[in-house]
Amino acid sequence: MRSVGEAQVEAADVKERLLDTADRLFYSEGIRAVGIDRVLAEADAAKASLYQHFGSKDGLVAAWVQRRVDRGRAQVEQFIANVPPAERALKIFDWIVAWVESDDFRGCPLQHVVSEIPNPEHPARKVAAEQREWFHRKFLQCLKAAGARNPARIAGALIVLYDGAMAASEQDGPQRALDARWIAKQLLQKG
Repeated sequence: MRSVGEAQVEAADVKERLLDTADRLFYSEGIRAVGIDRVLAEADAAKASLYQHFGSKDGLVAAWVQRRVDRGRAQVEQFIANVPPAERALKIFDWIVAWVESDDFRGCPLQHVVSEIPNPEHPARKVAAEQREWFHRKFLQCLKAAGARNPARIAGALIVLYDGAMAASEQDGPQRALDARWIAKQLLQKG
């Protein structure tokens, strides 16, 4: 007979297997293209585990997106932590370039969510919208700390550059992220 502690560890393991499998499949093949039965089979998990931890496929998708968001935020914060305030906004573009140059880059998972799930009330779309706001706040914070003349306007433009870098790099490769970084540098020098 298993102890309560063993059962909790096993449940956490199943939850992580589901998230790991969802991450691999949803990111590489698409959310709508991957059925929940495949996720369950590849995670070696029962349907009851899905319902217990996430409630539904929509809940799993939202949890997967939140996990990606949490990791992305931690990476950005680490990337800019020891950079002078005047250089932080541009340093975020260095993070973007590093990401799109990585072997496992297949576009922005948040852009994928928005393109695959039309309902703005879907829990994963809400996570994506919050992440977009977080990036805007992060750029704004960096720009204010750097003493930019028009931080709100520049932050909005940097979001557009971020979006373009992600979408174009998925199609054309890392050069598009380098182009976005170059444009961001020009904008920040004038701002």
